[in-house]
Amino acid sequence: MNIRIFLGSPRKNGNTHLLAEAVSQGIRQENPRARIETIHLPQLDIHPCIGCGTCEREGHCIFEDDMPALYEKITKAHRIVIASPIYFYAVTAQTKVFIDRCQALWSRKYILRQRHPEHELRRGYLISVAATRGERLFEGAILTSRYVLDAMDCPYAGELTIAGADSRGVVGNRPEVIDRARQFGRTIAAP
Repeated sequence: MNIRIFLGSPRKNGNTHLLAEAVSQGIRQENPRARIETIHLPQLDIHPCIGCGTCEREGHCIFEDDMPALYEKITKAHRIVIASPIYFYAVTAQTKVFIDRCQALWSRKYILRQRHPEHELRRGYLISVAATRGERLFEGAILTSRYVLDAMDCPYAGELTIAGADSRGVVGNRPEVIDRARQFGRTIAAP
C-alpha cells in the first residue's frame, strides 16, 4: 500500500508535523508493509495556477516545477493524506497552491474523462490542527480537501481535527491526542 502525506505546514516540528508522525506510526502498526512518504510542500517550488486552460485541453500543466512529480505520486497512491494547520479558517498558502495546481487532475477526470483505474480502492483524508476553538473552524479545510481529493479520483474518507493547540508542539504533550492520531493512522491503513 502506497500512502502519501502532503504536509502543508511551513513550521518544522510543529503540531501538524507531530500529528502526521503519529498518524504514520499508526499506519505502520496496522500495516508494517505500507510505504509511507511525507512530502513537505513548503520545501517545493510550486507555481500558482494561472487559469490558462491548458490542462483542460491537454491534461497537463504548462509549468515545469515540482508539481509534475507530485502528480505521479498522487497517481501511484492508494491513500492520500492532506495535512495542514488552519490559517484564517483555511489551509495554509503552501497547501492551497498545491491544491490549486490539482486543476490538471480535475481536468483529466471531468473534461478528458480519464479515471484512475483503481479509484474505488483509493481513499483520502485530512489532518488539521488549529490554535483557536471556533465553532466552524475546520469547515473550509474539510470542503477544500473533499473537492481536491475528488479531483484526484480519491474518495474522501474522513478527517482528524484538533482545536486549541495554541503553541508550537503542544500536541506532543497531549497523550490522548497522539493516541487519536495513531488510531486515525490505523484506520487509514485498514483494507
